[in-house]
Amino acid sequence: MTDIDVAAENKRRFLDAFGRFAQGDADVLYEIIREDFVTHGPGAPSGRDAWIEYIKSSPIATSTLELQHVIADPEFVVAHYHLTPAEGGPGEAVVDIWRFEDFLIVEHWDVSRPLS
Repeated sequence: MTDIDVAAENKRRFLDAFGRFAQGDADVLYEIIREDFVTHGPGAPSGRDAWIEYIKSSPIATSTLELQHVIADPEFVVAHYHLTPAEGGPGEAVVDIWRFEDFLIVEHWDVSRPLS
């Protein structure tokens, strides 16, 4: 597979999972995240199962997610989206960086800021 093919497949897999998650299917995360997953978000646990349970119980699981941009290369998929909490109020602009190996997410970083 060429680097272009790997980048396109990682992006396709991310977009499928993001869309399903945004529609309320949090279990899709088990399909795309490797067991030894590491996150660099403050307060968030590493390990696939622990992180998914953390996400399922966080406000993001019930928020509206509006994808703005996605960039992919053979190792990383970067997503920029707007998150609007289900209970209303100001949303956030979020950028997630996902590192892939063998078409599975193995590492994650994120930054966010309030939308005005």
